[in-house]
Amino acid sequence: MKSVLVAASFGLIISILCTPLAVRAFRRRGFGQEIRDDGPESHLSKKGTPTMGGTVIVGATVGGYLLAHLFVINQPGRGVTATGLLLLFLLVGLGTVGFLDDYLKIRHRRSLGLNKTAKLVGQLVVGVGFAVLALNFPDEAGVTPASEFVSYVRDIQPLFLSAIGFVVLAYLFIAGFSNAVNLTDGLDGLAAGCSAMVFGAYVVMSFWQFTHDCAATAVDGCYQVRDPLDVTLVAAAAMGACLGFLWWNTSPARIFMGDTGSLALGGLMAGLAIVTRTELLLVVLGGLFVAVTLSVVIQVAFFRATRRRVFRMAPLHHHFELAGWAENTVIVRFWLVTGMAVAFGLGLFYADWLTVTGL
Repeated sequence: MKSVLVAASFGLIISILCTPLAVRAFRRRGFGQEIRDDGPESHLSKKGTPTMGGTVIVGATVGGYLLAHLFVINQPGRGVTATGLLLLFLLVGLGTVGFLDDYLKIRHRRSLGLNKTAKLVGQLVVGVGFAVLALNFPDEAGVTPASEFVSYVRDIQPLFLSAIGFVVLAYLFIAGFSNAVNLTDGLDGLAAGCSAMVFGAYVVMSFWQFTHDCAATAVDGCYQVRDPLDVTLVAAAAMGACLGFLWWNTSPARIFMGDTGSLALGGLMAGLAIVTRTELLLVVLGGLFVAVTLSVVIQVAFFRATRRRVFRMAPLHHHFELAGWAENTVIVRFWLVTGMAVAFGLGLFYADWLTVTGL
């Protein structure tokens, strides 16, 4: 338990202390955000705000995880694990794709960076690489970081995919959630606050899996997962990093996370769902991200079919802004929605355990 607190604390401390340094460094180099011409007019005043703050979130998450391991370095069986390293690979890999996107926006002074094809190829390389590697590295019990089954709270035995099917599903899941967080990152502190809550849920669930791990105690309701405590450390470090960044990112934002942060955080959420066998449950926990993405899909499809719009503007948060809601009102209410989704998802997780154990 101490190592979990250390990971979260160092993720928070590194993020909250390093973000102002990043603000000054990026401002000196002119790394300012370009604003969409077709976005809400109220956002034009944000032009020039330093971006690429996601570098701090990624660095704080990696730092929090590694520093937590320094506190348990002398304890047998508590070193870094394949699952933890794979999650960091996913975080850093997608963060790198987002960094390239942000850098091109700054260099060319436009609101578009990598084209859609280049971004999807980058997500494909990182996502497929993660999925393939996650089916390897079995532990002493033969459990790999990922499985070839579709999962909800644990593997759904009838839904077997095969290795190729799993890799395809994992890629779609990783690309989908990384883009979902990217779409949600349109208001000050919105994506950081919502992400922190989802990572907090994974701290609770993965630690629960650690205390009910079949490798340690084969009782009713135990979980067949690899390295659940190390997964907890990654989730805790990411939660702390998001909260530390939120200190400076809340309205009015001193810095934006950019695609560097949003792609990395969304991909990490998907990775956590895959290694904890809670893929479908993430749709509930990250319900706000799903709703924001669906608003864009519905808007585009309906407009192409009828030349009319369902929403005043997509993504969904801009619709409410144009409906007259203040930016802070939208942010806080979306945080509340995420909090309720996370609470409901944790309830479903615990209800499954009660059902399986017969309590």
